[in-house]
Amino acid sequence: MPSKAEELVRSYYERVDADDVDGLLGLFSEEAVYRRPGYEAMNGRADLEAFYRGERVIRKGSHTVHTITEQLPRVAVSGSFSGELKDGRQVSVEFADFFTLESDGRFGRRETFFYAPLV
Repeated sequence: MPSKAEELVRSYYERVDADDVDGLLGLFSEEAVYRRPGYEAMNGRADLEAFYRGERVIRKGSHTVHTITEQLPRVAVSGSFSGELKDGRQVSVEFADFFTLESDGRFGRRETFFYAPLV
């Protein structure tokens, strides 16, 4: 049986893949911070909403979770994403996500890393 943390993480990917922005925003605390390569740190739900409704370069796609490892309040995820960017390009990339849970059971922090050559 999955833990509450695992259920929350899996719910995040289901909601982002379904383009359920309102639903996924509800998984984050009001002051949540999200960091990912190529973007300034997003601070708070307003920044997260701006990212998911406009700045995000992905048009559609799906995440596949390979592993979830918990050492609460941190949850580490490895997985892959396949989809289409807004410019029409098809992408397939592996990622690692690190979530930090707040005492209210919401995400207070998320950090994303991609397995792609940059240097």
